[in-house]
Amino acid sequence: MEPLPRTTLVSSARIIFPESSSPKLSYSSYSGKAFLLLGSSQILLFGMGMLIMGVAHAIITVKGTHLASHGALSESQAWGEFLAVFFIEVCGSFTAQVGVQAHVKMHHAHTNVIGLGDSSTWKIPFLPRTIYLFIAPLAVPIITPLVALGQLRCLSVGQALRTVLMVTLGLYAQYWLLLHVSGFQSPHSALLCMLACRAMFSVPYIHVNIFQHIGLPMFSPNCRPKRIYQMTHGVLNLPRNLLLDWTFGHSLINCHVEHHLFPFLSDNMCLKVKPIVSKYLKEKQLPYQEDRYLSRLSLFFHKYQELMVFAPPITELVGVQ
Repeated sequence: MEPLPRTTLVSSARIIFPESSSPKLSYSSYSGKAFLLLGSSQILLFGMGMLIMGVAHAIITVKGTHLASHGALSESQAWGEFLAVFFIEVCGSFTAQVGVQAHVKMHHAHTNVIGLGDSSTWKIPFLPRTIYLFIAPLAVPIITPLVALGQLRCLSVGQALRTVLMVTLGLYAQYWLLLHVSGFQSPHSALLCMLACRAMFSVPYIHVNIFQHIGLPMFSPNCRPKRIYQMTHGVLNLPRNLLLDWTFGHSLINCHVEHHLFPFLSDNMCLKVKPIVSKYLKEKQLPYQEDRYLSRLSLFFHKYQELMVFAPPITELVGVQ
């Protein structure tokens, strides 16, 4: 593996922590302060530590893993693969190969195509709507490594062993630091803190993943439209949100259409091309879909059966397919 240039390290850090939207603090700086604050006996300082760790964990496991899965953190293929393993497996407790396959090669290549990239993996039809939308997401930190273990059978022995070791390393490192740096007195309290921090942004994480595709036109694998029509009809942007833009990234929130059209652009580049993409699509009389977070939440709450339980209808774009 060739040495990683300093410019690549700096650019990678700026992609995850852009100067325009966040302080010049690294993930380790955030986490270090969080671990120290969690050792405080004062409720306010302890709460600040929980918040900082939750935000830092969301940044690294949502924005970081997403960018790593697209190879957007380094121009070097070897370092890109290394960073994908670090972010997805060590920090995100999932399998890098399966994650990249599911997201890049299925979801992006077959966006809203029935049976391929239709976001059906996010559906749990037997759960009532209130449980699914507001309570079940809190179990994501527990479910994620369990799903990763279930995917091991799809990997080679070497890849499976690496995944187990990396996921274990990430979980144990945080647990060890809570005991020895923050000073937690019992394993149970440390594990509970880990769960609370890792679940802090699980509810909006699930919401974002379903809001931006489900409920939009779905296409047949045998009769899909051209890519430009597929992406403009099957992808939706949410409005700017300081907290979600920071933790999840522009490409997952307010530039999701741009991200699907140009999946290898960084967050900052997606934001820069957003006005150009919007203007172009409107000039060509193509949809540029946007909706508010609360509006989508209301839609999914009131049409839960139609959107999350029943099979979606297939859309045929007359004249363009």
